[in-house]
Amino acid sequence: MGGWKKVLADAGYRVTRPRKVVVEVLGQAEVPLGAQEICELGRALHPDLGLVTVYRTLDLLEELGLACRVHLNGGCHGYLASVPGHRHRLLCERCGRSIEFLGRNDLDVLIANLEAKTGYRIHEHLLQLLGLCPECQAPR
Repeated sequence: MGGWKKVLADAGYRVTRPRKVVVEVLGQAEVPLGAQEICELGRALHPDLGLVTVYRTLDLLEELGLACRVHLNGGCHGYLASVPGHRHRLLCERCGRSIEFLGRNDLDVLIANLEAKTGYRIHEHLLQLLGLCPECQAPR
């Protein structure tokens, strides 16, 4: 999450210690983390970090494209660091590992067909693919 400080500043937000901690925890995460997990991990770096602050920071980071909400089994969701640009997620259902991939141009034909068939004007989309990563596919 290299240029996150600039993105925050350019959007008119201060770079506070709690925001730094949330970004640091997300930057080290290999699997999606819930707000409670982020708060617990963040308290090792900043003992006064509050859960409400974590939720507000996650909302802000997501709005600015610096964090990505990942939908998990059971209707829950977690968060991962995101890189700028339009990207999608491939998520392992077993271990939770996730990778981002580009895909906007690949979906343009599908979106155009859906608009033609339904009359909708599609302004945004979310795409998350679920499966098993190579390690989880390997025989045990």
